[in-house]
This record gives sequence, structure tokens and C-alpha cells, in this order.
Amino acid sequence: MLTGKHTVVLKTSEGDLTLELDADSAPKTVTNFVALAEAGYYDGLIFHRVIPDFMIQGGDPNGNGTGGESIFGGEFEDEIVGNNLPMERGYIAMANSGPNTNGSQFFIIQKKDGTPWLTGHHTVFGKVTEGMNVVDVIVAVPRDSSDKPLEPVTFTVEVVK
Repeated sequence: MLTGKHTVVLKTSEGDLTLELDADSAPKTVTNFVALAEAGYYDGLIFHRVIPDFMIQGGDPNGNGTGGESIFGGEFEDEIVGNNLPMERGYIAMANSGPNTNGSQFFIIQKKDGTPWLTGHHTVFGKVTEGMNVVDVIVAVPRDSSDKPLEPVTFTVEVVK
């Protein structure tokens, strides 16, 4: 399992985001995210769900919120107990379909006041350190009734350290 801080760059079709991932707060989650990124898993995927004044979500190879996997051979448990990272603007957390259902999907909080109602329901594992303006651009793109962008917003993840 990874420990310490790790930097990744989310290179999107709308611009780049630099994120600092905190493996001391969420070691299994950061290990999974970094390993998937290094394997090219995220390359060319889309943000399939963008909701203004809330968040952007990606990491599903199906592009509709139904897919994803982890390096652990299935879903893995939440890392919430002892994790003091907040559900605030600019933080990245695992998307899930209930307790202990983490895979590859994640979301970045765009809401100015954060999303405190999600505390205890999603594993937070890092924060945007540069490029939050890009999140604001992505969340404002035209989208359909399912909050999927009409024009795909693609991304890759580059591990810096």
C-alpha cells in the first residue's frame, strides 16, 4: 500500500488539473487510483456526470455510471473511519453505489460550500491543488437530462510522483 502524498495530473479536454492524493488518509484508495492511472485505465475516459453547483464524476469505462473495477479483484471497502479529509470544494472522493462498493469511479466536488451531507458515505482521498477553474468549466458544459455532457469531456491521468 502507498503512503504519503502523491501528485497526479488529470489532463482533460478542457484543461489540466493537478491533484494531491493523501495515501495516509486513504491508502487502499490511493493505491488503487495510482495503479489504475499507471496502467492507462483512465486514458480516454469521460466525465459521464456533471452537475453545476455540485460535482463532476468520471472513471467509468462504460461511460454511464454502471462500470468500473479496482486492482483488488472487485469492489473494495470504504476508508472513512480515521479519514479527516473534508467533503469540501476541490476535494476528490470515490463514487459508489453504497457502502464498500468502490471501484474506479470518482468525483471532484465543485460546490462552493462543499457537500457535508456526503460525509461518511464516500472515501475522500485528495484535493485539487491547481486548475479548479477547469472543474468550473467542465461543470458548466451543456448536458442531457441524465447530466451527461452533450459533447464528451475526456481525460487521462498522469502520475507525477
